[in-house]
Amino acid sequence: MTGLEVEPVIAAELFGDRIDEARAFTDALAREGVERGLIGPLELPRLWTRHILNSVIAAPLFHGSVADIGSGAGLPGLVLAIARPDVQWTLIEPMERRVTWLNEQVTALALENVEVHRARAEDVRRPEGFDVVTARAVSALRTLIPLTAPLVKDGGELALLKGMNVENEIEAAQKPIKKFRLSNVRVEVLGEGVLAETTRVLRAVVR
Repeated sequence: MTGLEVEPVIAAELFGDRIDEARAFTDALAREGVERGLIGPLELPRLWTRHILNSVIAAPLFHGSVADIGSGAGLPGLVLAIARPDVQWTLIEPMERRVTWLNEQVTALALENVEVHRARAEDVRRPEGFDVVTARAVSALRTLIPLTAPLVKDGGELALLKGMNVENEIEAAQKPIKKFRLSNVRVEVLGEGVLAETTRVLRAVVR
């Protein structure tokens, strides 16, 4: 496909026997993503490196039931659902056109471990909570924590994929960190020596 980054060798290792599904999703996103407003036109030459592998490297962190807030194009939610069929994923996205895309991909990839909900995070009601809540490139932590922490069950965890500025975001988010009783707040850097671009994950327990 013109402009699409060549699949890095490490992709097959990270996805294992799910690599065909990962390739199908990446090809679909490359074909339709720009036209449907899911990704910018400059993302194709780095689609695998910056988006697909950046998401899948976090796959071992998840278990049980997981909510992905603001799933958008399916990053990280669909990528993680492909890699971890043993985990139940709920993709929460408010925009109808993106929900349509997510549902199309769930059907095309035969993902039986995924539910898509059209909703804003603050409108989601799930009394039992989720084991883990994740998000990627949604907003700064001071805004994101109040949206995600209430969805986590007692003793569950936030695992938020963040950028290089995450330490500064933590400093700016001390008030919501205290309000929502986050503990063991730390940043884990994933993919060092494996990926061209590492992934930073803000992890915290919610009590």
